[in-house]
Amino acid sequence: MDAVRVALLREVLAGTEWLGATRRFAGVLRGSVVTHGGGLLLVGTPEYEPWHLAAHLVDEAAWSGTPELAPTLVRHGARPSDPAHLAVGPGRIAAARRGETLLVVAPGEPAPLLERVHDARRAGATVLALGSTDGDLGAMAHETLAVPDGAELDLDTVQHLVSAAAGENPLPVPRGRGRFRDRLSRIADHLTSPPPGVW
Repeated sequence: MDAVRVALLREVLAGTEWLGATRRFAGVLRGSVVTHGGGLLLVGTPEYEPWHLAAHLVDEAAWSGTPELAPTLVRHGARPSDPAHLAVGPGRIAAARRGETLLVVAPGEPAPLLERVHDARRAGATVLALGSTDGDLGAMAHETLAVPDGAELDLDTVQHLVSAAAGENPLPVPRGRGRFRDRLSRIADHLTSPPPGVW
């Protein structure tokens, strides 16, 4: 799905909870990987590997100038003979450490993964869950975005919205009154500048 289709989808979804939910989840994802300097692991289930989301996050990482968004796709059927970017197996999840983010995308409870996800969380990794969040995975995750069966949107469409939102550069934070030193510095600059018309 290209940027134009995502924009049209957002127009159709205006006023629904999906836009806010996907942007919030994407903000947590982006904040986690940028704050900790990257280390995004993306994993699905043996039946559902999120190839498409991996490709979109790589694109968004390049377009937004946020290389930390480019994930390592963890594959259940990875073989040593696969190309390097496709040869990362589930053992990598257990090796996740503090500062890394693990994004689990699963349409159902990923029972074979739960122990590895638990180990990653215990080691300090941030765990995010997209899709099935009612069971143990939802309880383990730091942040979830539920996409239940029968929802208005399917899991693939929600992934498009999340990846597009993760790649958006955040708006600048409006300046408030500022810190005391900032105000004092502005007053000092004003008092030490020459009066108008002196030059």
